[in-house]
Amino acid sequence: MSNTYRIVFMGTPDFSVPALKALCDNGYTPIAVYTQPDRINSRGKKIKFSPVKELALERNIPVYQPMTLKSDKEVETLKALAPDLLVVVAYGKILPESVLRIPKYGALNIHGSLLPKYRGAAPIQRTIINGDTETGVTIMKLDAGMDTGDIISMKHCPILPTTTAGELFDSLSKMGALELIQVLRDLEGSLAQAYPQDHTQATYAEKVTKEMGHLNWQMAAKDLGCLIRGMSPNPGCYSFYRGSRVKIYDAISEEGGSFFDPGTIVSLEGGLIGVACGEGILRIKIIQPENHKKMSAAEFINGYKVQRNDKFIG
Repeated sequence: MSNTYRIVFMGTPDFSVPALKALCDNGYTPIAVYTQPDRINSRGKKIKFSPVKELALERNIPVYQPMTLKSDKEVETLKALAPDLLVVVAYGKILPESVLRIPKYGALNIHGSLLPKYRGAAPIQRTIINGDTETGVTIMKLDAGMDTGDIISMKHCPILPTTTAGELFDSLSKMGALELIQVLRDLEGSLAQAYPQDHTQATYAEKVTKEMGHLNWQMAAKDLGCLIRGMSPNPGCYSFYRGSRVKIYDAISEEGGSFFDPGTIVSLEGGLIGVACGEGILRIKIIQPENHKKMSAAEFINGYKVQRNDKFIG
């Protein structure tokens, strides 16, 4: 595919930024960028631009921020741009058929999983929470369904026992950007080799919530470790210690039995807080007391005079 094709980019969060940057740096600078409307910062009451908008403004790319793409007016606005291709990366809106029909080559999407596994809003968090050892990115052609379009390209990525969702977001966003450029270098050939998903193997990655982060110490340490990593850094996991909420961002799980009540602190060795679980021990590495900054477990132990047999309350 020639880099003279007219591309409209649609994306919003940090995950979208490497793809937009890769397009610009490889001669595929979009003719326009669509991103979510600006938000008002709740603390300072200041307008907050999306990360994609900030980059688009730096690169002098026209920015469009419609509330919806379902209106006839917005469809006509996009038609007037005469795009040959849409590139969609975590835009945050489902594109209606009227939009998907506009570009000659349709719409490409970077999805953070190995489709058809983990369709939906939170594929990266869910794959860690579920204890998977591998994930990846899929370049797919968008259709009217929820991540149901034909697969164009796929790249695999291992998940280490220490990988957090934040780290995986960063890795997959960069991997997806590189894979997107490979597809664009022979778009017509790539599209010709696209194949349908096996819908019988599909799973759904429902959005994660703050409530999911409330740790239940009756669970196995291994499962709690996966949950903490999958929820880190946002929205995070939490428990209660001496009547105050604490957030837990990183921990190591050890399998085995436990002779203590779940939630009991059984070890302070190595500057880690060992907590008994329904099965095994969870050793906390990074913790954040209420109204304080994140700190190492060692700092928390010293600052709060933590004792063995103290308890975290679920």
